[in-house]
Amino acid sequence: MLKVFRGELLHFLADPAKVPLQESYQYIEDGLLVIENGLVAKIGEFAELFSTLPADIEITHYQKGLIIPGFIDTHVHYPQTEMIASYGEQLLEWLESYTFPFERQFSDLEHGKKVAEFFLDQLLDAGTTTALVFGTVHKESVEAFFTIAQQKKLRMICGKVLMDQNCPDYLSDTAQSGYDDSKALIEKWHNTDRLQYAITPRFAPTCSTEQLNKAGQLLAENPSVYLHTHLSENKAEISWVKDLFPDSDGYLDVYDQSKLLGRRSIFAHGVHLHDSECQRLSETDSAIAFCPSSNLFLGSGLFNLKQAQAHNVNVGLGSDIGAGTTFSMLSTINEGYKTQQLRGDKLGPFQSFYLATLGGAIALDLEGTIGNFTQGAEADFVVLDCHATPLMARRMSHCKNLSEKLFILSMLGDERHVKSTYIMGEKVDNKA
Repeated sequence: MLKVFRGELLHFLADPAKVPLQESYQYIEDGLLVIENGLVAKIGEFAELFSTLPADIEITHYQKGLIIPGFIDTHVHYPQTEMIASYGEQLLEWLESYTFPFERQFSDLEHGKKVAEFFLDQLLDAGTTTALVFGTVHKESVEAFFTIAQQKKLRMICGKVLMDQNCPDYLSDTAQSGYDDSKALIEKWHNTDRLQYAITPRFAPTCSTEQLNKAGQLLAENPSVYLHTHLSENKAEISWVKDLFPDSDGYLDVYDQSKLLGRRSIFAHGVHLHDSECQRLSETDSAIAFCPSSNLFLGSGLFNLKQAQAHNVNVGLGSDIGAGTTFSMLSTINEGYKTQQLRGDKLGPFQSFYLATLGGAIALDLEGTIGNFTQGAEADFVVLDCHATPLMARRMSHCKNLSEKLFILSMLGDERHVKSTYIMGEKVDNKA
């Protein structure tokens, strides 16, 4: 079960914002990636490793491709796949007008499976190999998602939405039924093959204090599962939270009072955070999913990456389909760069690719399992084609260094530039 890949290799060893740039990544212009039983065995220079391999070993050689770890999407809604690009609203109106009616369909297990199949194929086409995924309030939505993800041998995290107030009756559960359904799903799916569970309150406005407390109880009873929800995305939302929870000291404190912060807690957006909230996220080792495409599309605001970095908060990138308008992490990086430009800040290409790979793995507490080519890591990786389109090929002909190459990839790249996607060392069939 030995597989060997030759080509241009890049992966990250640390956050470029925290260590000298040259110490943050490993780049090998002509390298070998050696995989054994689906795990990374070795990585190194071709000239040094080739002689250590069996004489008859077959080598897959990508002569015009950059081999990197698979992209990691730290916040995405699979039930919103078919409502992407719904016009004209900001967050709260958008939920009412588009999201809730679409999510109603996911009480049907077979419908969920069909959407999950399409959704996962879209992720793989875009080079995303792991994602933290919202289901709907229906238990069947998670059953459907995990069934298809298991068939594809993917490392995926998903959870049933908890929502017992300020939502349509047809999407409402109760604090107790949400607890019971989540518990049953955890017992069936969490740590089954490469699947993991996330306790998933939609966001504070749609959850009673009782329901948030039951989520905290569930998290305490199952400390290896995740907590996945939304935080400080939209100013009207934040004001609503203040009205609904007058005894809280801000939006994050609503979750904190229910004991929902921790190493495996991921909060999507965090666009409008106070320094004290960033400090609390850091103290509890909680993470933020930075979703620039969605934040721009819904007019939510510009995430303050520098603020999060200053407080040492773990950050990953999220597509946030369907408020986000692309499955592609390359396109998401593009949007992220622009949000920081509008803030008057810089988001460099090394930092961007770190956030899309190892940064996402650290945010999900999966460092060493996915996100880079550390020995023993699961061999999920992608091959990026820097010449897939005439425009990129022409632009690359003027490229002077790796930093420029990565920046061009992130500004001009999309699904077309993902040549191949590999899961545990096996090429995905739906890639050319």
